[in-house]
Amino acid sequence: MIKEQLEEVRKNIEAACKRAGRDPKEVTLIAVSKTKPVPMLEEAYEAGARDFGENKVQEIVQKKPELPEDIRWHMIGHLQRNKVHQVMGKAVLIHSVDSLRLAEQIETEAAKKDMVADILLEVNVAKEESKYGFFLEDTEAAIREIAKFPHVRIKGLMTIAPFVENPEENREVFKKLYEFAVDIGKKNIDNVTMDVLSMGMTGDYQVAIEEGATMVRVGTGIFGARLYGAAQ
Repeated sequence: MIKEQLEEVRKNIEAACKRAGRDPKEVTLIAVSKTKPVPMLEEAYEAGARDFGENKVQEIVQKKPELPEDIRWHMIGHLQRNKVHQVMGKAVLIHSVDSLRLAEQIETEAAKKDMVADILLEVNVAKEESKYGFFLEDTEAAIREIAKFPHVRIKGLMTIAPFVENPEENREVFKKLYEFAVDIGKKNIDNVTMDVLSMGMTGDYQVAIEEGATMVRVGTGIFGARLYGAAQ
């Protein structure tokens, strides 16, 4: 079941890339495995998935030792400052840096480990009250501030678009983030690249790819509906 669904998502990614005149190799599929038990992740791994996204630090901490070492773990959920030390060195990329204070905490913990943490800034493009993230107009100032941190490297941006029935409604959100990333990229800020645009989920990842996403976060489309309160 998971293998077939993963294959379907990959085909959709290829089709979206073709429509946009892009190389599918430019797009990384992150299998969003939050709340899913290890056997389901193993099934996805067997079907070729190597990038997995988790919303909670404790799930990365619990699942990582039980699964193959070549899996790349992505922290995609809201990260509390008191949990940062647990995710250091475990996640290859933290997608959800939504405040200067969180970036400062990541800098502190990365310095302790003498490592550089790769991060994305989360941008609340649609200004939804229920979502975390910088507003677009505040993002450049945040980038310039965080760029000064020696143990943090900004690799790009992430957004969670509104939940909509018609994915076309989110096209403008993705377009705005892409255009902003291009603009920042041209400013050649030290310690900052805009190589990664993490945008698009199960309902709208094809539109996100057409608008420039380099990472898409797909959970339900691969694993089916979420399992809340399931044993890990």
